Amino acid sequence: MITIRLLITRQCDYAIRIVRALANNEKLTVVEICDKENIPQPFAYKILKKLENGLIVRGYRGVNGGYQLIASLDTVTIYDIYTLIEGEMYINECTQGEYSCPNNIDGKECEIHKQLRSVQEQLIQIMKGKILGEIIGVSELKDEKVLI
Repeated sequence: MITIRLLITRQCDYAIRIVRALANNEKLTVVEICDKENIPQPFAYKILKKLENGLIVRGYRGVNGGYQLIASLDTVTIYDIYTLIEGEMYINECTQGEYSCPNNIDGKECEIHKQLRSVQEQLIQIMKGKILGEIIGVSELKDEKVLI
């Protein structure tokens, strides 16, 4: 049996898809979002709460409730979504700031640790450079959302 390890989890992928569903600045219900993006509803509620706490979307309660995008797609990045959903990114436990590598000897940093941290930083920079508006095909011009 093959084990697949995911850096971008299904939950993070769904979060990006939820943002895409709301990209036209219309208020949608959870059912409408899930139907539009083929997302299971239990996942959507949990993800929408995180996106709401991160000021990406706004939730409206009641009969005419739903969710609406409030963040600018010209500034939100994949990294922003990733950290809202998953927390800080560490590709290995030794890349965490407080981790004490047993292979650090006499104050000299373990070379593997150093190289993994470099890869992690490069990946973070790439993710910070991926603007959601570009990825999902929406750009904002003069406060007006326009489909590309």
